[in-house]
Amino acid sequence: MSDFRRIEDVEDLALKTALVRVDFNVPVNDAGEVTDDTRLRAALPTVQYLMNKGAKVALLAHFGRPKGEVKPELSLKPVAEAFSSVLGAPVAFASDCVGEAADNALASIQQGGVVLLENTRFKPGETKNDDALADEMAKLGDIYVNDAFSAAHRAHVSTEGLAQRLPAYAGKSMERELDALEAALGSPERPVLAVVGGAKVSSKIDLLKNLVSKVDALAIGGGMANTFLAARGHSVGKSLCEHDLTDTCREIEKNAAAAGCDIILPQDVVVAKEFAANADHRICSTGEVADNEMILDAGPQSVGILAIAMDAAKTLVWNGPLGAFETTPFDKATVEAARAAASRCRDGNLIAVAGGGDTVAALNHAGVADDFTFVSTAGGAFLEWMEGKPLPGVEALKTS
Repeated sequence: MSDFRRIEDVEDLALKTALVRVDFNVPVNDAGEVTDDTRLRAALPTVQYLMNKGAKVALLAHFGRPKGEVKPELSLKPVAEAFSSVLGAPVAFASDCVGEAADNALASIQQGGVVLLENTRFKPGETKNDDALADEMAKLGDIYVNDAFSAAHRAHVSTEGLAQRLPAYAGKSMERELDALEAALGSPERPVLAVVGGAKVSSKIDLLKNLVSKVDALAIGGGMANTFLAARGHSVGKSLCEHDLTDTCREIEKNAAAAGCDIILPQDVVVAKEFAANADHRICSTGEVADNEMILDAGPQSVGILAIAMDAAKTLVWNGPLGAFETTPFDKATVEAARAAASRCRDGNLIAVAGGGDTVAALNHAGVADDFTFVSTAGGAFLEWMEGKPLPGVEALKTS
């Protein structure tokens, strides 16, 4: 992933207009006010760089799922006002992402100015990567900058089509993401440990199959681990378990053995007879789960084994929680393992890259997100990258 074009490669930006794809799909309240400006702040390094170089900056973004129709409640106009506050500079707004409205908005700003164009998904051709729409949108700018890794797995006009029509570069946020991912799985420091959790094996089959050929050890947690335990002949009681995928689990373990990848499963677990906050629970070995019990977390011995694996590793890639972390006390394994990884990062002994919605929430819950080397907020794109799939929005930025 290191062979991509960066905005620092662009010469003489002072007379150029940059079309910049950002992720402004932000949460808003009923009054239309942005309630979390994290994604707006993520765009600052790129926008400020281009402004300081004298380029006109035209921001492209989607908001919600209007499905090709103009829906006033999904207009980006309130986001333009919120971004202006974050940027500390005026942000003009265009009522369309192409045509006269876009042309006039760009004409109204000076070099070094910023305009946010209306929701790209108001156009039915956006998600279809329509050639005519891409041609029309490309007329607005001189260069294209993709700063939205979270949308890079989509082959849309604003993520891939424009990159085929204009000189295309990665923005600062995209650069940081791609550099971190390269360090995690592209050309990592070994040994590499992957931690994969979550509810279902079925949602991460491609991920697991890819990882066993890339990493030195793979720790599996959450409901996924129950299916692997069942595949090894353990009774999992009433636990969430995909019994129809036990053959798949055995195949993954066979492939891991052939690749020299060590599979790490829980040795002890936290079980309860009901899934509820502060339910009566106990810790037992994986061979002692009763028929009327369900596994809701990994146990302390399992966390200790995972910590030892972290000591042996140089690089950690993490996706998914180890238990039902949203519900006390079944968050303990995830919190303790996350804190163990964070401690090793702070000491300079581990490169830790994590991503995925539940993962970010779990690391924030543990209070350690800032201690990891890199935490990706991209959900689908991060998962597809871990699965080894090419991302259209990234492929379009490559130098070769």
